[in-house]
Amino acid sequence: MTRSVEDLARRWLKRHLSALGATEQRVLESTVERSPIARDTSHEYRANRTFGERLADAVAAFGGSWPFIIWFGVLMVLWTVGNAWLLGRQAFDPYPFIFLNLVLSMLAAIQAPIIMMSQNRQARRDRIDAAHDYEVNLKAEIEIMALHEKLDEMRHLELIGMRDDLARLAVRIEELAQRLPPPDDEGPAGPRDS
Repeated sequence: MTRSVEDLARRWLKRHLSALGATEQRVLESTVERSPIARDTSHEYRANRTFGERLADAVAAFGGSWPFIIWFGVLMVLWTVGNAWLLGRQAFDPYPFIFLNLVLSMLAAIQAPIIMMSQNRQARRDRIDAAHDYEVNLKAEIEIMALHEKLDEMRHLELIGMRDDLARLAVRIEELAQRLPPPDDEGPAGPRDS
């Protein structure tokens, strides 16, 4: 198997096997073995996440959704209306809502790194997906090149067969031509009057 992988590396990738990366070698081996290289990267990604990573992804998903925006907007309206008009002088956070500003600052301070952790994991997942896409695309290119080689070989064999058929026909025509009587000098119109 190693010998044919080396041949493929030289023939299709125009490089020696030792000059190829692990990805290219894996793709060539997959081609020789005629095994699929596509896999479900999202399943792999989901299966390897820790509890903290799953929690961060859930917080980021909820924090960037319309339900969160609506829920948060309703809470803000209730807080301001409750403290400004309903409670009047006994408000626990009177205007200018200093405690609300503190809560919002703390929420932003906690939510921002959680969202950044989720984005970093998404970027890592995107890199994994891009590497997988490269493998699949490389294998597809190699398979297409293999098909082109096979088609070229079939055309070549067909041309050789046609050449052999033409050679046999030429020999047969020559044999038939030798059986014909030699042409006379009179031509098709008959003898000439002089």
